[in-house]
Amino acid sequence: MPSFVVTAEDDDKTLAAAIRQQLSVAWSTARALCERHKVTVDGNLAADPSRRVRLGQTIAIDHNAPRPLPKAVEVAKQRIMYEDSQLLVINKPAGISSVPYERDEKSTAMDLVRDAWRAEGRKATEQPLYVVHRIDKDTSGLLMFAKTRPAERELQQRFRHHDIRRRYLCVVHGYCLSQTIESYLIKDRGDGLRGSLARWKVELGHGGRLALTHVEVLEHIGNLATICAVQIETGKTHQIRIHLAESGHPIIGERVYIRDFTRHGHTPLACPRLLLHAETLGFVHPQTEEDLMFQQDPPPDFSDAVTRLRAQARKERAAAEAAAR
Repeated sequence: MPSFVVTAEDDDKTLAAAIRQQLSVAWSTARALCERHKVTVDGNLAADPSRRVRLGQTIAIDHNAPRPLPKAVEVAKQRIMYEDSQLLVINKPAGISSVPYERDEKSTAMDLVRDAWRAEGRKATEQPLYVVHRIDKDTSGLLMFAKTRPAERELQQRFRHHDIRRRYLCVVHGYCLSQTIESYLIKDRGDGLRGSLARWKVELGHGGRLALTHVEVLEHIGNLATICAVQIETGKTHQIRIHLAESGHPIIGERVYIRDFTRHGHTPLACPRLLLHAETLGFVHPQTEEDLMFQQDPPPDFSDAVTRLRAQARKERAAAEAAAR
């Protein structure tokens, strides 16, 4: 591994210039060595070829140093919260599906995991991934996959028996109150949307699947919106979104279950994403029986949306107070 000490001749030169001078290489080569993470200054990585070097510093070049990961792959690696031989937990971003719904669908949460494995030099397609549960495409947060069939069966059974601890954060329209919502959900309520079956139809035995949602108010953002923590005893498709929309407080950013809200003359608050985040996931490990609990704060786009709502609420309150004077 070639190295040299910066002399008075090279003092205050750029790093690339010093490397070019000492190693007798082309400018492009000197810059590329820095940008490909092959250069250290006094033992610290130096990736900027334009940085200035100082008298007495030691510059070393290691041609065998690993190349930096592409940004997308590095992000993928950071998404894996936990992994062992039986399962893994990831922090899924909003906007990608948990699993492929179409044969040729790409960039799913499964693909994210395999990208991370490839970055580590692992054979990404040889390790199977089994679906344990899903979270909506537009929901961010904690998602688990099994890596073995026994783990898949055990974890799916625990989901069916409601032995998995989950908590979601969401921001809904209006002044919501803490409550427990219970209904029987059906795939089509008559207008093409999933929804709750009318009580009298339930009593007559028309079916539907029981869904229980516990809503706890964390913060009222004026009368504009409410931040809630939500826990579900059942895990039906779009359960949280449906229950909150049917209560008159659809989640901000909702695109599907917003029809009744707008039909009653309300204007949905603009938001680039659904403000629903799977914050916690707790369960007993299917093999070791260790009690595991994971927590992930909402991503910046969620937090930024909340900040904007608070600012809007303050502005509306100030305008109302000025009008009342």
